[in-house]
Parts: sequence; structure tokens; C-alpha cells
Amino acid sequence: MKLSKHRVLLCGILSPLSAVLLYMFVYGVSTRYSADLEKDWRFRLSLSTIAMTIPFFATIALAIKARRTGPFSLSAKIGLLVATLSLGLAASPIRDGLLREKQTFNMGLHDVAAPLFDTVDINGNAERLSDQVGKVVIVNVWATWCGPCRSEMPKLDHLYRERKDKGLVVFGISDEAVGVQQKFLQQVPVSYPLLTVKGTVPSLYIDIARYPAIFLIDRSGRLQPAPGPDQSFEKLEAAVETLLRSRS
Repeated sequence: MKLSKHRVLLCGILSPLSAVLLYMFVYGVSTRYSADLEKDWRFRLSLSTIAMTIPFFATIALAIKARRTGPFSLSAKIGLLVATLSLGLAASPIRDGLLREKQTFNMGLHDVAAPLFDTVDINGNAERLSDQVGKVVIVNVWATWCGPCRSEMPKLDHLYRERKDKGLVVFGISDEAVGVQQKFLQQVPVSYPLLTVKGTVPSLYIDIARYPAIFLIDRSGRLQPAPGPDQSFEKLEAAVETLLRSRS
């Protein structure tokens, strides 16, 4: 009986945790049964975000029912307040969705001049995109906590070492501290430069929601679409080979 009197409070208190668990469950299931992860990410993210609101509406329903049977208690008001505040958790996936929308647009740019960066690598050496005119450039935006980055970087390094004499340049860019990157490099060694964002690095290379992200730049300094992280590395190799064969 006491429990039933405080069910609005309990439901409200559990709302934040329930919202997070529902998001993870719906996103996980929809991802598992997705036919095309690259095309339906908006649907999966929207569905998961909507699922986060279920605990709030469940608390509202209980509060309305409790109000009909008697005075609105203090515990019910507290539960309703907590449930309302839990809606703020949806701001994170919404923000990620907007950022990924921007990233998707940026990565799809074709025959547009690549924004120039002027920064230093983790060893303090200056690196400028403007110095790479006439070469094919891969800009790999990565993070030490990113599992797919760990798998992709040795492949990128192998591609770089095989094709650098033909005009291929590879840069890694991370906004993490130099010490963190250097420690990671001991575990996953690569020979291409890892850049910091201490200099001038345009937002194109920083506004990233999904890692790793590849930007492909042709010999004329123009952005060309690169295969997404859900596509095979062989597609990136093929795209690079096509650009290396081109002299313009």
C-alpha cells in the first residue's frame, strides 16, 4: 500500500536510468537489424531518442491517475519533477544527430577546395595542407578510445608506406592531448604524422560525431567523397588508387 502511494515518485526517480537503458536497447536492436547502417542512421537515432521519453510519459500517466484519486502529494510532485528533468538526457543524442548530419554533408563534398590547416604534429613538427599540392592526401580523424580507429590505422599505415612514393600523404588528426596520443602510438605504431589541433584546423576536420572519419583530397587540393566507416577498407584503397592515377 505504501509503495502504491509513492509509485509516481519511484517512476520519476527511475526515469533517468530507464531513459538511458531504453535508448541503448532500441539503438542496439535497430542497429543489429539494420539493412544499411549508413542510410538509416537518422531513423535509428530518432527512434532511440523517442524511446527515451517513455519513462517521462509513464510518470505523467501515473501522476494523472494519482491526481484523480486524491490530493497531489509532495512525493508525486518530486517524481514528476525528476521525470521532467530526465527529458534533458535526450539533448545528447539530438546534439550528436545534428553534428553527424553536418559530418555526413562534409564527407560528401565533391570537387570543393579542401579547407587548409596549419598545425603541428605530436612531435612539434609543422604540417600544412598547402605544402601537399600535387599529392593525394588522406586525412584520418581518429580518437584513442575508438575501436575501429585502432583496427584501421595499421591498414592506413601500410597503404601509406606502399603508395607514398606515388604521391600519397596520410595525416591523422585528433583533439586529444599529445601525451595520450604518444602513449597510444606505442601500442599502435604508425609512420604517418599524427596532428594536433593546436594550430589552425578548420571545423570540417573537427565537427565529427562518428569516428573514424576519412577526408580524401585529390592532387588539385579538392575534396573527393571517401568510403564511410561501414564500408570495406578495400574501397578506400580503390578510391586512392584512382586519384593517384589522375594527374589533375
